[in-house]
Amino acid sequence: MHPDFSLEHALDGTICGIDEVGRGPLAGPVVAAAVILPDSLPEPLLRQLNDSKLLSAKKRDYLFDIIRDCAQVGLGEADVGEIDSINILQATFLAMRRAFDALLTQTSVDWALVDGNQRPPLPCRIQCVVKGDRKSLSIAAASVIAKVTRDRLMSSLALTMPGYGWDRNAGYGTAEHLAAIHNQGITPHHRRSFAPIRDLLLKE
Repeated sequence: MHPDFSLEHALDGTICGIDEVGRGPLAGPVVAAAVILPDSLPEPLLRQLNDSKLLSAKKRDYLFDIIRDCAQVGLGEADVGEIDSINILQATFLAMRRAFDALLTQTSVDWALVDGNQRPPLPCRIQCVVKGDRKSLSIAAASVIAKVTRDRLMSSLALTMPGYGWDRNAGYGTAEHLAAIHNQGITPHHRRSFAPIRDLLLKE
Protein backbone atom coordinates (compact mmCIF):
# COMPACT_ATOMS: atom_id res chain seq x y z
CA MET A 1 0.00 0.00 0.00
CA HIS A 2 1.28 3.45 -0.94
CA PRO A 3 -0.10 6.58 0.78
CA ASP A 4 -2.21 9.02 -1.22
CA PHE A 5 -4.63 11.91 -0.69
CA SER A 6 -7.82 9.79 -0.47
CA LEU A 7 -8.38 10.47 3.23
CA GLU A 8 -7.62 14.17 2.84
CA HIS A 9 -9.98 14.55 -0.12
CA ALA A 10 -12.82 12.96 1.85
CA LEU A 11 -12.72 15.85 4.34
CA ASP A 12 -13.48 19.55 4.06
CA GLY A 13 -11.22 22.43 4.97
CA THR A 14 -7.56 22.55 5.95
CA ILE A 15 -6.19 19.14 6.92
CA CYS A 16 -2.96 18.29 8.71
CA GLY A 17 -1.34 14.94 9.27
CA ILE A 18 0.12 14.17 12.70
CA ASP A 19 2.55 11.44 13.71
CA GLU A 20 5.06 10.83 16.47
CA VAL A 21 8.36 9.07 16.88
CA GLY A 22 9.99 7.82 20.04
CA ARG A 23 7.41 6.11 22.20
CA GLY A 24 9.54 3.00 22.67
CA PRO A 25 13.12 4.15 23.33
CA LEU A 26 14.77 4.07 26.75
CA ALA A 27 16.29 7.52 26.26
CA GLY A 28 15.42 10.86 24.71
CA PRO A 29 12.19 12.74 24.09
CA VAL A 30 9.12 11.79 22.13
CA VAL A 31 8.82 13.99 19.04
CA ALA A 32 5.69 14.78 17.01
CA ALA A 33 5.12 16.60 13.75
CA ALA A 34 2.03 18.19 12.24
CA VAL A 35 2.16 18.77 8.48
CA ILE A 36 -0.10 20.44 5.92
CA LEU A 37 0.92 19.45 2.42
CA PRO A 38 0.16 21.54 -0.68
CA ASP A 39 -2.48 20.22 -3.06
CA SER A 40 0.13 19.90 -5.79
CA LEU A 41 3.04 17.85 -4.50
CA PRO A 42 6.56 17.80 -5.91
CA GLU A 43 7.04 14.63 -7.93
CA PRO A 44 9.52 13.00 -5.49
CA LEU A 45 6.94 13.14 -2.70
CA LEU A 46 4.22 11.63 -4.86
CA ARG A 47 6.48 8.76 -5.90
CA GLN A 48 8.58 8.13 -2.81
CA LEU A 49 6.89 9.43 0.35
CA ASN A 50 5.85 6.64 2.69
CA ASP A 51 5.93 5.50 6.31
CA SER A 52 9.33 6.65 7.59
CA LYS A 53 10.05 3.14 8.91
CA LEU A 54 9.99 1.84 5.32
CA LEU A 55 12.54 4.37 4.06
CA SER A 56 16.32 4.40 4.33
CA ALA A 57 17.97 7.15 6.38
CA LYS A 58 19.29 8.69 3.16
CA LYS A 59 15.83 8.72 1.58
CA ARG A 60 14.27 10.20 4.75
CA ASP A 61 16.81 13.03 4.77
CA TYR A 62 16.13 13.72 1.09
CA LEU A 63 12.35 13.82 1.54
CA PHE A 64 12.66 15.82 4.79
CA ASP A 65 14.20 18.73 2.89
CA ILE A 66 11.54 18.62 0.17
CA ILE A 67 8.72 18.55 2.73
CA ARG A 68 10.21 21.48 4.65
CA ASP A 69 10.46 23.47 1.41
CA CYS A 70 6.87 22.95 0.24
CA ALA A 71 4.73 22.25 3.33
CA GLN A 72 3.62 23.94 6.54
CA VAL A 73 5.23 22.11 9.43
CA GLY A 74 4.82 22.21 13.21
CA LEU A 75 7.11 20.34 15.60
CA GLY A 76 6.61 19.43 19.24
CA GLU A 77 8.29 17.25 21.81
CA ALA A 78 7.88 16.04 25.37
CA ASP A 79 11.07 15.57 27.32
CA VAL A 80 12.20 12.73 29.56
CA GLY A 81 10.98 14.47 32.71
CA GLU A 82 7.52 14.85 31.24
CA ILE A 83 7.48 11.24 30.05
CA ASP A 84 8.36 10.03 33.55
CA SER A 85 5.87 12.38 35.18
CA ILE A 86 2.73 11.85 33.09
CA ASN A 87 3.48 8.52 31.26
CA ILE A 88 4.46 7.96 27.65
CA LEU A 89 0.93 8.07 26.20
CA GLN A 90 0.11 11.44 27.77
CA ALA A 91 3.57 12.72 26.84
CA THR A 92 2.89 11.66 23.25
CA PHE A 93 -0.38 13.59 23.30
CA LEU A 94 1.50 16.59 24.73
CA ALA A 95 4.08 16.45 21.93
CA MET A 96 1.27 16.22 19.35
CA ARG A 97 -0.52 19.22 20.88
CA ARG A 98 2.71 21.23 20.81
CA ALA A 99 3.27 20.31 17.16
CA PHE A 100 -0.33 21.27 16.37
CA ASP A 101 0.02 24.58 18.24
CA ALA A 102 3.21 25.34 16.31
CA LEU A 103 1.27 24.78 13.09
CA LEU A 104 -1.48 27.12 14.29
CA THR A 105 1.03 29.99 14.36
CA GLN A 106 1.09 29.66 10.56
CA THR A 107 -2.52 28.85 9.66
CA SER A 108 -5.87 27.52 10.90
CA VAL A 109 -6.64 23.80 10.85
CA ASP A 110 -10.06 22.14 10.43
CA TRP A 111 -9.11 18.47 10.59
CA ALA A 112 -6.23 16.43 11.97
CA LEU A 113 -5.48 12.99 10.56
CA VAL A 114 -3.67 11.26 13.43
CA ASP A 115 -1.68 8.06 13.07
CA GLY A 116 -2.92 5.25 15.32
CA ASN A 117 -6.13 4.59 17.21
CA GLN A 118 -5.74 6.97 20.15
CA ARG A 119 -7.15 10.46 20.00
CA PRO A 120 -5.03 13.33 21.34
CA PRO A 121 -6.85 16.36 22.80
CA LEU A 122 -6.69 18.84 19.91
CA PRO A 123 -8.93 21.87 19.24
CA CYS A 124 -10.13 20.60 15.87
CA ARG A 125 -11.93 17.64 14.38
CA ILE A 126 -9.84 14.46 14.48
CA GLN A 127 -9.78 11.27 12.45
CA CYS A 128 -7.56 8.51 13.82
CA VAL A 129 -6.06 6.25 11.16
CA VAL A 130 -4.46 2.92 12.04
CA LYS A 131 -1.26 2.57 9.99
CA GLY A 132 -2.02 6.06 8.75
CA ASP A 133 1.57 6.68 7.68
CA ARG A 134 1.01 4.05 4.98
CA LYS A 135 -2.37 5.44 3.88
CA SER A 136 -2.23 9.25 4.11
CA LEU A 137 0.44 11.38 2.46
CA SER A 138 -0.01 14.02 5.17
CA ILE A 139 0.62 11.52 7.96
CA ALA A 140 3.54 9.99 6.04
CA ALA A 141 5.07 13.45 5.73
CA ALA A 142 4.63 13.98 9.48
CA SER A 143 6.30 10.62 10.16
CA VAL A 144 9.34 11.59 8.09
CA ILE A 145 9.65 15.02 9.72
CA ALA A 146 9.33 13.58 13.23
CA LYS A 147 11.73 10.70 12.55
CA VAL A 148 14.50 12.77 11.00
CA THR A 149 14.15 15.47 13.67
CA ARG A 150 14.42 12.96 16.51
CA ASP A 151 17.24 10.96 14.92
CA ARG A 152 19.28 14.16 14.50
CA LEU A 153 18.56 15.12 18.10
CA MET A 154 19.72 11.72 19.37
CA SER A 155 22.87 11.93 17.24
CA SER A 156 23.62 15.29 18.86
CA LEU A 157 23.08 13.80 22.32
CA ALA A 158 25.40 10.94 21.39
CA LEU A 159 28.24 13.44 21.04
CA THR A 160 27.77 14.55 24.65
CA MET A 161 27.15 11.02 26.00
CA PRO A 162 29.45 8.69 24.01
CA GLY A 163 29.28 4.95 24.39
CA TYR A 164 25.51 4.43 24.32
CA GLY A 165 25.27 4.36 20.53
CA TRP A 166 22.39 6.81 20.32
CA ASP A 167 23.52 7.89 16.85
CA ARG A 168 22.84 4.30 15.74
CA ASN A 169 20.02 3.08 18.01
CA ALA A 170 18.15 6.39 18.61
CA GLY A 171 17.82 5.46 22.27
CA TYR A 172 16.10 2.10 21.71
CA GLY A 173 17.05 -0.80 23.96
CA THR A 174 19.57 -2.53 21.73
CA ALA A 175 22.19 -4.89 23.16
CA GLU A 176 24.81 -2.16 22.77
CA HIS A 177 22.67 0.38 24.59
CA LEU A 178 21.74 -1.98 27.43
CA ALA A 179 25.37 -2.98 27.91
CA ALA A 180 26.39 0.67 28.09
CA ILE A 181 23.72 1.37 30.71
CA HIS A 182 25.14 -1.44 32.88
CA ASN A 183 28.76 -0.41 32.29
CA GLN A 184 28.50 3.38 32.26
CA GLY A 185 25.36 4.06 34.22
CA ILE A 186 22.09 5.90 33.76
CA THR A 187 22.20 9.38 32.22
CA PRO A 188 19.85 12.37 32.65
CA HIS A 189 18.46 11.50 29.21
CA HIS A 190 17.19 8.05 30.28
CA ARG A 191 13.52 7.42 31.03
CA ARG A 192 13.43 6.34 34.65
CA SER A 193 9.84 5.09 34.41
CA PHE A 194 10.76 2.53 31.73
CA ALA A 195 11.32 -0.99 33.05
CA PRO A 196 15.04 -1.58 32.30
CA ILE A 197 15.99 1.76 33.87
CA ARG A 198 13.48 1.53 36.71
CA ASP A 199 14.67 -1.99 37.62
CA LEU A 200 18.29 -0.84 37.78
CA LEU A 201 17.36 2.07 40.01
CA LEU A 202 15.50 -0.25 42.37
CA LYS A 203 18.67 -2.33 42.77
CA GLU A 204 20.75 0.67 43.80
